[in-house]
Amino acid sequence: MNLLYITNGINGAGGLERVLAVKASYLADELGYEVHILSLNEPQPQPFYGFSSKLQFHSCEVKGNPFEYIFSYIKSIKRIVDIIKPDIISVCDDGLKGFFTPMILGKNKPIIYERHVSKAIEMHEHFSWIKKGSIFLKWNLMSFLAKKFDAFVVLTNGNIQEWKHLKNLHVIPNPLSFYPNGSSTLQNKKVIAVGKQGYQKGYDLLLQAWQKATIDIEDWKLEIYGKIEPQEKLIELADQLGISESVAFFSPTQQIEEKYLDASLFVLSSRFEGFGMVLIEAMACGLPCVSFDCPHGPADIIRHEEDGILVKAEDVNALAASIIRLIQDEELRIKMGANAHENVKRYLSENVLPQWDTLFKRLIAEKQE
Repeated sequence: MNLLYITNGINGAGGLERVLAVKASYLADELGYEVHILSLNEPQPQPFYGFSSKLQFHSCEVKGNPFEYIFSYIKSIKRIVDIIKPDIISVCDDGLKGFFTPMILGKNKPIIYERHVSKAIEMHEHFSWIKKGSIFLKWNLMSFLAKKFDAFVVLTNGNIQEWKHLKNLHVIPNPLSFYPNGSSTLQNKKVIAVGKQGYQKGYDLLLQAWQKATIDIEDWKLEIYGKIEPQEKLIELADQLGISESVAFFSPTQQIEEKYLDASLFVLSSRFEGFGMVLIEAMACGLPCVSFDCPHGPADIIRHEEDGILVKAEDVNALAASIIRLIQDEELRIKMGANAHENVKRYLSENVLPQWDTLFKRLIAEKQE
């Protein structure tokens, strides 16, 4: 089967790039798909994550003013689709332009949309009513265009609420990037958080919680891995909170699995998520997780009080209390870590990718009827 993924880029260190590398590689290596990936302005791709050598990469050059950009985008996609002649197309573009793909390419081939983020990523409380109004209009347009796809795939049951009007809605979670044979010993005095710095990840809330936690614990360190954004002023905030010596910030690393295995607790402080890829990665390494019960993802992944702890969204005191609890209670930490390592197997590629295979084949069959 000939499959084409359309995405913005594969060179970044984000969750979408990691998931695409896992999915596309498994489909090519294990299920025998001919997989093509079309990205924007990457004529010589240098992926941060490892992609199978069987994959074929294509670049769509888009540039200029908005009209030139749109024209070149449409022209390039049509040209490459005409060359590849895919049996099915999957759009992995969380921006607005991806929603127009069925209108650009027509309906003679099945076209799927994969939604990897929550709508909340665009909305901030401090926005003016005019900005909020424009975002609501955009959401309405996206909801209308979403109906044009043969299937619209979200990652969690919580995400269904954002698109519940759709009749073409499916839920398929992200697959694991790795699953170590062993687990963390949970003896190192390290707490880890992973994700790019920004409003979404709530590291300002995490640092406040960590300040409260350090009152009752000693010698533990908080390590945060993700693209460092100086404008977020997290280093300055750590200084203000008096926790600089117990907090360290690191850039993204391809050896993140090693960092999980070297830690004893994972914390997710996000205000919202599309899924929470870092949660299942940490659990695969045998780490118990403490997470805000934010929309959407953590409640689907963490089994509360079994393999981790969910606390009320943005409740800094509750987050701090749960961190303290797992640091001080070694027996509970080890029990939850073992459960996490076992429970997360439901996200292994061999359990997730067959769901995609079934969907692809069904849509193609329906189109041919």
